[in-house]
Amino acid sequence: MEYPDPKRKSNFVGKILMAATLTALCIIMLKQSPNFNTRSRLVLIRGYISGASPAIIAGPFAIVRKIHPCMLSLPAAGLVSSNCSLDGGFVPCPSNVFSEHEEGVIHVLVTGGAGYIGSHAALRLLKESYRVTIVDNLSRGNMGAVKVLQKLFPEPGQLQFVYADLGDLKAVNKIFSENAFDAVMHFAAVAYVGESTLDPLKSSTLMLPCLETSEWMSPDKGAYVPINPYGKAKKMAEDIILDYSKNSDTAVMILRYFNVIGSDPEGRLGEAPRPELREHGRISGACFDAARGVIPGLKVKGTDYKTHDGTCIRDYIDVTDLVDAHVKALKKAKPGEVGIYNVGTGRGRSVKEFVEACKKATGVEIKVDYLARRPGDYAEVFSDPTKIRRELNWTAQFTDLQESLQIAWRWQMAHRDGFAAAS
Repeated sequence: MEYPDPKRKSNFVGKILMAATLTALCIIMLKQSPNFNTRSRLVLIRGYISGASPAIIAGPFAIVRKIHPCMLSLPAAGLVSSNCSLDGGFVPCPSNVFSEHEEGVIHVLVTGGAGYIGSHAALRLLKESYRVTIVDNLSRGNMGAVKVLQKLFPEPGQLQFVYADLGDLKAVNKIFSENAFDAVMHFAAVAYVGESTLDPLKSSTLMLPCLETSEWMSPDKGAYVPINPYGKAKKMAEDIILDYSKNSDTAVMILRYFNVIGSDPEGRLGEAPRPELREHGRISGACFDAARGVIPGLKVKGTDYKTHDGTCIRDYIDVTDLVDAHVKALKKAKPGEVGIYNVGTGRGRSVKEFVEACKKATGVEIKVDYLARRPGDYAEVFSDPTKIRRELNWTAQFTDLQESLQIAWRWQMAHRDGFAAAS
């Protein structure tokens, strides 16, 4: 976690106001959409808690992650095309399949579905016979991931990809007017804090930041306190959603989760950030880059915290478990009700433990430099998943840190150029 530069205070104020405005616009468009079922399960499943892994640096940039936005305001791509199958390129879907509600079929809009978490969520939904529409402008996602899904699920009416920018209001309205969605899973985002620090004006329209807490309080008490402007913006967005839900029958589920690791156990999908974004990426990506020699090593900042080994402690959740929580939230969502849940293992792992697990997973003796701590990093940040375990019957299953990293490493070794082979 970084303390903001006082010189950028005005930018952060603008970010909060812009984030709130975009959230409100998103809800207004959803409410006015003629084809959206107002009793649908609107699953707003976004929300990282904490500074991810703020104690690790890859080169000069913090490897931390932030909350994803309601909208992306990148240069407008517009609604370009949709497709059902890869064969022969973009193939028109059967008429009315995606535009009408069908009994026994749940049509889920997955925003950011070409990204790391979104593509894994789409895979799980498709495996369970959901109808899926992915909307992504590919500024962060990979078309290769979409093509993998298309090859796995080539039947017409299963999967539709729409290349569009969620910051383009006309494109979003067109998407909702031409499709009959039963639920929305929201993953579209600029997710890297390092990038947002370098370009805060872009982040102000791209990111509804995370709620950050030094230690997560009991979800039953509903007590949480944002500790910086990022957290304030996230809380503001949630407050808008909660206000909207008071006069709506839409079911809302908000999941707040932590540091995501791992990949599809069957090796079909993985994480492949764009080269220009790698230095801002996740802790696991930095470890893999160090193991592959892409970067010279890791820099761990802070060895004098009041923890068992002196380094920061964070909660790491496998992407397979995370997706399972999304699906259970979707199934349990009830019209007119709001559910807010922490999604994590409930167990913290230190930075040193993570690095050692990565070394064992990759079989590489990664070079590590231990440096002085950064201002603002908390010693321990981890979840309390009691509520989601009790109400959704969800518990993390893939809790072996080394095993999750080994699965992700296998994908990395088999896809050294990311999804380039599938593109």
